[in-house]
Amino acid sequence: MIDALQAFVVVAVLGAALGSGWALAPYVARVLAGSPTFLDRLLGPLEKRTYRLIGTDPSSGMGWKQYFFAALLLNVAQMAIAFLVLVGQGALPLNPQGFPGMNWELAFNTVVSFASNTNLQHYAGESTLSYFSQMGAIQFLQFTSAATGVCVMAAMVRGFKRGSANMGNFYVDFVRVVSRILLPLCLVAAVVMVALGVPQTLGGYITVKTVEGATQRLLVGPVASLVSIMQIGTNGGGYFGANSAYPFQNPTPITDILQIYLMLLLPTTLVFAFGELVGKKRETLPILIASYGLLAIDLMIAFIPSMAAVGPGIEARFGAFFSTFWTVVTTAVTTGSVNSSLAGNNPLAILSAFMGMVIQATPGGEGVGIMYMIMYIVITVFVVGLMTGRTPEYLGAKINARDVKLVMVAFLIHPVIILVPTVLAYATKAVNAIPGFSSLPTSVGFTQILYEFTSSAANNGSDFLGAAANTPFFNVATAVVIFVGRFAPIMVLLALSGSMIGRRRSESQTLRTDSGSFSLVLTGSIVLLAVLTFLPFLMLGPILTYFQGLVNFLG
Repeated sequence: MIDALQAFVVVAVLGAALGSGWALAPYVARVLAGSPTFLDRLLGPLEKRTYRLIGTDPSSGMGWKQYFFAALLLNVAQMAIAFLVLVGQGALPLNPQGFPGMNWELAFNTVVSFASNTNLQHYAGESTLSYFSQMGAIQFLQFTSAATGVCVMAAMVRGFKRGSANMGNFYVDFVRVVSRILLPLCLVAAVVMVALGVPQTLGGYITVKTVEGATQRLLVGPVASLVSIMQIGTNGGGYFGANSAYPFQNPTPITDILQIYLMLLLPTTLVFAFGELVGKKRETLPILIASYGLLAIDLMIAFIPSMAAVGPGIEARFGAFFSTFWTVVTTAVTTGSVNSSLAGNNPLAILSAFMGMVIQATPGGEGVGIMYMIMYIVITVFVVGLMTGRTPEYLGAKINARDVKLVMVAFLIHPVIILVPTVLAYATKAVNAIPGFSSLPTSVGFTQILYEFTSSAANNGSDFLGAAANTPFFNVATAVVIFVGRFAPIMVLLALSGSMIGRRRSESQTLRTDSGSFSLVLTGSIVLLAVLTFLPFLMLGPILTYFQGLVNFLG
């Protein structure tokens, strides 16, 4: 149970994210709508030269197929560039530690993971990657993957907006999101991080003498710049293997709170920007209530009083509260960064983490969280329409049978790509290649494998295994799950949105989707759809672990 001060911290951080999101949303909406902003004079000429260089007409719109394949091909090209950097880093500059190149399967897993905004790490960055790789591959993909998520969200919203003629131009959206949203925010955040003690240097690792007379190696590098895009872009991949549990990446409670806030900032902003983009600000209400309401439920579950025998969930510098708060938030917005070992968290905190990842809209990752929320809304209005005898519609567009089929395909992709590889990991005995796995209790081991593929499919990337999963099976299997989990739902949901363009819109609403009552129905629908789908498997994992610990404590 948390005390009054800790409850205040939760309310303050969530309130700051909501307030900042509300204030920033009009600017973000103007950027996505192509409207003038205060950065036009500085960035306008550079953007025009960029469009000429890549040969795109900024006034030319795209259909959903053209938009999706433009995003897919650009991301694949970026993966290829990053792959070459990682495997060839031994011959590239800014490698004062002399690290050799990655092997192909680990490099493949890494580039797919980071290009998809997942950032699953089967390596420890401080002992594997050069400074050039950290900046030229890892940070590079963190910017591009975050921008891609915002772009496809904007395209989907345009399809649902009344009067839209096309989905927009992906290349224009991409350039504007990177230059006008991500870079300015990350520049400010990186400067603040440096001021708070996070290193930012291209000098080599430093060997110092401690007060006891021993020597210690200080692992430094361009850390602050990576941390800023890692959290603002809901990426989660850290500079160090221990991520934000490492003191140089997260030195104080102030940086800890700041990083939690940064994780929430843009996902919350995009919720408010949704209302701005569709021209109906009240349509933000159900998304806001459902996403933050479910986040509140996750926090309450995670903060249920825990017995010592169940697991303390403590990160030594910050304590159980901040470890749990971080774990719930990082999975609610599919960031995936950690400030403690997940193995040390209470099983109920891990259960809350699973809920955030299977829902993916609390408020979810950069842009994609809004897309999943629209998916849930379409399912909900269809079910409510059947129950009340009203024509199902959303934003004036009638929802037909094809629309429902598309959203159900998008929904079912997730459990399939999680459960099938989980079974294969056991059937092929690939789990035996993980050091120490055979000595774990059955429920704990199952939780770790299920979590590995859930975090991969949800583009989250937080995982129990870390570098221990650097095996051929897990490198390839999680890369495939990550790629499908990222791009397949985006394709299906863009197809849904594309079918809305030109569709006749009704002037009067047969079902209001901007009311408090609909918000409650939507929340219940999400719980029934997402959580109950995975409930049998969660019963075998964190829920069973919790009750086993409870029995041991009471007995």
